[in-house]
Amino acid sequence: MIRIAVCAPSTPITSADAERVKALALAEFPQLDLVIHEQCFAEEGHFAGSDDVRTAALVECANDPSVDAVWFARGGYGACRIAEAVLERFDHAAQGKTFLGYSDAGNLLGGLYRERIGRPVHAPMLADIRREGGEDAVRRTLAFVSGERSGLEPSLAGEKHPVVAFNLMTLAMLCGTRLMPGLAGHVVMVEEVSEYLYAVDRLFFHLTAHLGGIAGLRLGRVSDVPGNDRPFGSDVPEIARYWCDRHAIPFLGSADIGHDAANRIVPFGLAEAGQGQ
Repeated sequence: MIRIAVCAPSTPITSADAERVKALALAEFPQLDLVIHEQCFAEEGHFAGSDDVRTAALVECANDPSVDAVWFARGGYGACRIAEAVLERFDHAAQGKTFLGYSDAGNLLGGLYRERIGRPVHAPMLADIRREGGEDAVRRTLAFVSGERSGLEPSLAGEKHPVVAFNLMTLAMLCGTRLMPGLAGHVVMVEEVSEYLYAVDRLFFHLTAHLGGIAGLRLGRVSDVPGNDRPFGSDVPEIARYWCDRHAIPFLGSADIGHDAANRIVPFGLAEAGQGQ
């Protein structure tokens, strides 16, 4: 039996979402024991409980020797406020765990990767169940934890460089902080949602200045772009190519990741043997 602990380092989930995912896991993945921490339903302003409450829940899950994987329930905002504190409190039990999430959870994935704690994985979260096609997204993560590799991002097949995947805003905000991992020699995948094109351009301006020495950049989906009062003049791939060229970063094309139910899985580091088989 593989035990997955779910906690919410950022924003809360609803009991209805939790029950839907628990029912799906019970029906289709009997080899998994899904344990959803009560903290996931806590509310304090924007957050799933206070910083102290969210910290305690994540540390409890990570340091529990009976838990094999820690699944972040939802993104939003908040993980950066507790990331340094939780990493300092993780013990040896956290080292053997898989940590799964994306979006704001990238603050934790980046810090874990920097500190070489456990196995960070960009993957759909429990709250994705509410998206159109969300059951497939949840299945993708649960199948991955079960050992299935068909949900991996397709470009990983044959990739010789270590790989990471982040939300563009999250990675840009990590730059210059104690959570930012060294990414020289890596293929970096980024995606974004609900940002104006000029904001996307601004994020690439900042981020690419910190990505010297990477093996290349892949662009995931940039969705739900708001309309501006005038055309920006470049689309997202053109923006990404422009800033990659400015910093001599190889632009490697697209990545099948994004804030949607089609979001694929990207384990951080070197590609796994047998993926896509």
